[in-house]
Amino acid sequence: MMRKQKSAKFLTAPTRPIQIDRDRSVAGLLTKMEGAGFQARALADAHNLWLEMLSENSTIFIGLSGALVASGMRRLISYLIKNHFVDVIVGSGANLFHDLHETLGRYHYQAPSDAIDAELQDAQVGRFHDTLASEYEYREADEWVGNFANTLDHARPYSTREFLHLLGRELSEIATEDGILTSAYKAKVPVFCPSVADSAITVGIAASRINRKNPFQFDIVQDMVEASYVMARSVSTSVVLFGGGSPRNFVNQTEVTASMLKQTMRGHKFALQIGLDLPEGSVNAGRSFDEAMTWSRVAKDAKTVNVLCDPTIALPMLVTALSQTGTKALKSRRRPQFGFGKDLSVNFV
Repeated sequence: MMRKQKSAKFLTAPTRPIQIDRDRSVAGLLTKMEGAGFQARALADAHNLWLEMLSENSTIFIGLSGALVASGMRRLISYLIKNHFVDVIVGSGANLFHDLHETLGRYHYQAPSDAIDAELQDAQVGRFHDTLASEYEYREADEWVGNFANTLDHARPYSTREFLHLLGRELSEIATEDGILTSAYKAKVPVFCPSVADSAITVGIAASRINRKNPFQFDIVQDMVEASYVMARSVSTSVVLFGGGSPRNFVNQTEVTASMLKQTMRGHKFALQIGLDLPEGSVNAGRSFDEAMTWSRVAKDAKTVNVLCDPTIALPMLVTALSQTGTKALKSRRRPQFGFGKDLSVNFV
């Protein structure tokens, strides 16, 4: 009897079988999944946490790792930017180069199930799992980036944030459909790329240096300074991470740098991570938010959700649900206003 009484305080909320009914909206499905278990419940919690970030007027940093654009996520990310569901973008070099590639009118392709890698190599076709790209077209995009960098002021270095803002402006002149860089330029949302050297963006600039003696340089320290000022000026900050990698590490490390401006280690108030990385390995990108708390990158009382799911499954569901549920929060939201130039300024209205 005593054991039964002890268990009673834990066994209070039965799981609720997901019903099939007339509500066919994605937001409605996620609401039903709140009563389920495992990653179904986690994904429903992720939707609710994102809405809470918006209602709390928290500055939202989004980290985009891997090859999300190549897999077809570009329009979804553009929607988040245009509608101010996020405030600051931190993208992998691959995602931003793939976005540039598609903005230039090129495509990524689905691979045939019987594709042979040796034959793909002979045809100058690169593969990401089940997605393909033309190496010839990528080289054209490399050259385009190198030519663009050659038009900039060579007397000083550029932060990746400034460079990508100017690149978005240039692309917006020719784009037939907005992607990440053009949407960010038009919405005045800053984009950072901490892994720029590990991307085809820098391949194009390097080729320009070799062939044209172009001395263009990046100032990646300025990226950390600017992102830290944004965090320091914000009432609170939130992170939404699709995958790990350098975007995750940059966002968390920026909170540490911001503490040098604030003199306190506040940590993110809300933190959401979606991916398949396991925390037990030596790679830091997959670490849990609990561990991040020990470094004061996440606040002690932070609300966090981890979803063990491929981002290409979770991102369409979450963005579609937000389009159905987030309108009210967007209308009353107090968000950062950025001023762009050699330095990034931020105010809140």
